[in-house]
Amino acid sequence: MSHLFDHPLISERYFFPRPGQVMDETRVELKDCYLSNHHSERDPDAPTILYFHGNGEIVADYVPDLRDVFHDMGANAYFAEYRGYGSSTGRPMMATMLDDVSDIIEQSKIAPKKLIVFGRSVGSIYAIEAAKRYPNIAGLIIESGISDPVQRIELRVTPEEIGTSAEELHSEAKKLFNHQEKLGAYTGPLLILHARNDHLVTLDHAEDNHRWAASPQKELVIFEKGDHNTILFMNQLEYLKKVAEFVAKTQST
Repeated sequence: MSHLFDHPLISERYFFPRPGQVMDETRVELKDCYLSNHHSERDPDAPTILYFHGNGEIVADYVPDLRDVFHDMGANAYFAEYRGYGSSTGRPMMATMLDDVSDIIEQSKIAPKKLIVFGRSVGSIYAIEAAKRYPNIAGLIIESGISDPVQRIELRVTPEEIGTSAEELHSEAKKLFNHQEKLGAYTGPLLILHARNDHLVTLDHAEDNHRWAASPQKELVIFEKGDHNTILFMNQLEYLKKVAEFVAKTQST
């Protein structure tokens, strides 16, 4: 085990993989497994939305419906899968999957400046990591995102259960998941979407991420309807309008 946050107990309690077959698989080969992603390009000159979903979802939940919505916005679509999810092999490993972000982007052959990285819920961890590693991406969208990943872990696992102390857990988290530092170095366009009544990842996470971001082009949109899992369903028109406007702005800059 290379990282404390790759402990099997964290993987078991924080990630909820399930099988599913993605249409038109785009396979990403890793050292010890592969990811079953989906890449759909309509216009080689258009930006591509790289989407990281939540921990109880799979790519097949979003393809073709959300893919087609992104196409209608004038964007290509790339949906990233996690280890052990859908048709991907391996098991989820919270820390190691940070490195998977680079493999996904490098093997996609898409220039970072043509990528709009979109992270929902736990996917925000990997979207923010992408912005750290590729600060010249076209834009970053965070929906129902997390500001302090270790807080989410501590709700499910005690340090003692994984053979460590609270101090060591927080120290390791600061090295890997310091969103304040990562967003503080990101100056590209940023859109944050969050439901006021999200009781799984509360609104203060969105407010923290927005405050930390160095971007001069940042917007926090708070929806009065819906919660963590119904934010899109309950606010579909306004939600998708905000995303479409963001996509359009990245194309005009």
